[in-house]
Amino acid sequence: MRCAAALPDVPTRPDVPDALITALRQATGNRYRVLRRIGSGGMADVYLVEQETLGRPLVLKVMHAHLARDEEMRERFRREAESAARLVHPLICVPFDYGEVGEMVYLIMPFLGGGGLADLLARQRTLPPVRVAEVGAQVATALDHAHRHGVVHRDVKPDNVLFDDDGNAYLTDFGIATAQFHARLTASGRAMGTPHYMAPEQAMGRTLDGRADLYAVGVMMYECLVGFPPFDAADAFAVGYKQVHEAPVPVAEVNSEVPSALAAIVMRCLEKMPEARWQRGADLAGALEKWLYEAGARRDARVRTGTPSGSALPVQLTAPAPTPAQPRPSPPAPGRT
Repeated sequence: MRCAAALPDVPTRPDVPDALITALRQATGNRYRVLRRIGSGGMADVYLVEQETLGRPLVLKVMHAHLARDEEMRERFRREAESAARLVHPLICVPFDYGEVGEMVYLIMPFLGGGGLADLLARQRTLPPVRVAEVGAQVATALDHAHRHGVVHRDVKPDNVLFDDDGNAYLTDFGIATAQFHARLTASGRAMGTPHYMAPEQAMGRTLDGRADLYAVGVMMYECLVGFPPFDAADAFAVGYKQVHEAPVPVAEVNSEVPSALAAIVMRCLEKMPEARWQRGADLAGALEKWLYEAGARRDARVRTGTPSGSALPVQLTAPAPTPAQPRPSPPAPGRT
């Protein structure tokens, strides 16, 4: 028997605004409308916001409150904004704004709608060799710019590579970068970074240069090609020990379908001694672009490597462009052969 009696009215609680979102709006002067939380990392929560004046989507990174109470961590977060803001490059994600209101510390960043390399690997595990070379060349190009301006990233990893809607790779998160214009924050001998992507000298807490970042690019490309990084262990110390003392299994032995020339480029990144690696990001990008050219790689009538799609600086398809270390020869003087 079914009951036909009407249910009594039950008073409902009115929607209560999220306290954190309300605080964010107040902290940013109501310049940004907070839409939703889209992620979280070890240092910050990430929200999708809309700029009220222009109606464009942006990203709001808010430092975790317990870290914001630590002066060193606040300074490190601020330096992410300062370091990246000095690096004006089409493949580096540059912050638009930075602010501190009490314990609320935040960055405003561009919104890139193509997701991240970490998410892509979580879905697909591996990427086609051509795509790996494209991403590696773009990240190496961005790093070359950073290194030439005195900034070593120190935390290059899939989480810090984002894509726009056209699939171009952008380098982001300079939170633990070291720069010539910064005093050292940490004591000598303290390793900062993510163990799986640390160069041997980084795992030992030594002074770094840009070649440590290129080692990390090699780790990323290795992982993209075979499905896992070259070293893994139960804890960070054990991973760091392997980075210093063990040789990585060659790419070709893990996945024989990877083209040998591309595998050789990746393995050179993973040399233990910095002087045995690619010496500049431009050198690595040039090698990857050359491989793409020789492999006949084409996508939408261009190779997506050194410049984003739609850029005013197209990547040549007739031959690999020379690196900055190898400028084009000057034309002969008039009247001379």
